[in-house]
Amino acid sequence: MPMRRTSLYPILKRVFDVIVTGVALLLLAPVFLLIAIVIKVQDGGAVLFYQTRVGKDGVSFRFPKFRSMVADAEVIRQKLLHQNQHGESAVTFKLKNDPRITPVGAFLRRFSLDELPQLWCVLTGEMSLVGPRPALVVEVQQYTVTERARLAVEPGITCIWQVSGRADVPFAQQVEMDLQYIAKRSMLFDIQLLMHTIPAVLGGEGAY
Repeated sequence: MPMRRTSLYPILKRVFDVIVTGVALLLLAPVFLLIAIVIKVQDGGAVLFYQTRVGKDGVSFRFPKFRSMVADAEVIRQKLLHQNQHGESAVTFKLKNDPRITPVGAFLRRFSLDELPQLWCVLTGEMSLVGPRPALVVEVQQYTVTERARLAVEPGITCIWQVSGRADVPFAQQVEMDLQYIAKRSMLFDIQLLMHTIPAVLGGEGAY
C-alpha cells in the first residue's frame, strides 16, 4: 500500500534537500579539495566531468561528477559497446572492469565519491537527494512511454535501486523500482532510502 503523501510533501522535500545539502557541502569542503588535488596530480587533466542529463519533465541540465575516466573515454566507449553487460543495444551502458576508469577513479566510484559534485545540483533545484537517477539524453530518446514516467519527478542522488545493487540491477528492474518510488514517495520513505544509502555505499555492491 502506498505511503500517504500530503500536499506539503513537495515543500518539505525541498526544504529538507536545501538544509541537508547545504550542511553537507560545508562539512565536505575539505574532501572536495583533497579529491580535486589527487585527480589533478594523477594526470593533469580536468577535475570535473560534465554531461547533459535529463531531469523532471524532460528538462536538460548540466550534470557534474569528479572525473573518474581517461580523457578519451567516449571514443573508447564506442569500441566497447559489444561488451555492454546490459546488451549491445541496451539503453544504458555498464561494464565491469571498464578499461576507461583510472586508478583514482576506481576508488572514487567504489565509494560513490565521484557523485559528490551533484550536491550542487540539489542545492539549485535541478536534482533532489532522493529520486530516479538522471539519464543521458541519448538514453531518454530511446525510452518507451512507461520508461518516460521516470521523468515525472526530480532526479535524485540516490534511489531504490541504488541501495539494491546499483549497476548490478538490470535496466528493466531499475525502471520498475523508480516507478515504485514515484508511486509511494513521502518524506518518511525518502529518509529511509537515505539511511539505507550509507551502508550500500560503504559495502560497494554494484559500484563500477
